[in-house]
Amino acid sequence: MQTLEDLNEHFAIPGALTFAVGNGGLIVARVNTPACTAEIYLHGAHLTAWQPAGHAPALFLSERSEFAAGKAIRGGVPVIFPWFGARTATPESPRTDGPSHGFARTSLWQVAFAALAGDDLHLTLTLAPNEASRALGFDQFQLAYEFVLGAELRMRLTVANQAETPLHFEEAFHTYLAAGDATRVQIRGLVDTEFLDKTDGFQRKRQTEEVLTLTKETDRPYLNTAATVTLDDPTLKRRITVAKANSLTTVVWNPWVEVSAKLPDMDPNGWRRMTCIETANAVENAITLAPRTAHTMEAHIRVEELLQ
Repeated sequence: MQTLEDLNEHFAIPGALTFAVGNGGLIVARVNTPACTAEIYLHGAHLTAWQPAGHAPALFLSERSEFAAGKAIRGGVPVIFPWFGARTATPESPRTDGPSHGFARTSLWQVAFAALAGDDLHLTLTLAPNEASRALGFDQFQLAYEFVLGAELRMRLTVANQAETPLHFEEAFHTYLAAGDATRVQIRGLVDTEFLDKTDGFQRKRQTEEVLTLTKETDRPYLNTAATVTLDDPTLKRRITVAKANSLTTVVWNPWVEVSAKLPDMDPNGWRRMTCIETANAVENAITLAPRTAHTMEAHIRVEELLQ
């Protein structure tokens, strides 16, 4: 386990990157450059804040988030691996045990690399098999998660299969975008795309609207799409663009009133200040990785003024 002293000795960058004790006594990496501020917890490799200079915070973080070992943080960008939602039986494995969204978001990651290039802070965290993953049948993988934090945000998750048999998994950046008012946001890029409506018994549907607006609980994995998605926020007068690579699933989620009220780590009105646009490979787009190979999924997020 890397200590706070070790991290600051080997990876801190004066005036740009420091490591400190954050909420719940967990270690957090704090980024402060001319281009942005950001915070990343080693618990879950969890990006809890990213604010490009000249803009309001781009990510939503619940005031009621639990910061504790074994608990997932609510908001920011949780890392989903190796299954999305509840674990379900597959032809490769009959097992259905394990926490929702897998173990990566509650595991302690290690810092492997940090550097400043111009105003961009590059930070790489890694995760190897641990006691929790082995108990769930995952003992031959390696994860590397690279952040490029600046005026724009890049996240790259590489999964390596070190086994002699294929590795079947799902993955996601469960990105909580901050919104001025979720009832007013406009989401573009998903017209004519099939999705599973999780609020309606997982029925397969197709979006016909050019612009998606939210009027109720929304939980939709859009399938077989590599499209760039934009979220226009007239309240905050900005547009957030989410582009991606090696991802064929995009999830749009907002819990709305009733679900938010049932979440102990969510303010009852928190739903109004967030909308998730998630970069993923899930359901029928799950990955089967051949032995001794690797797969990298990337999300690229930028914020710009919304021109009226």
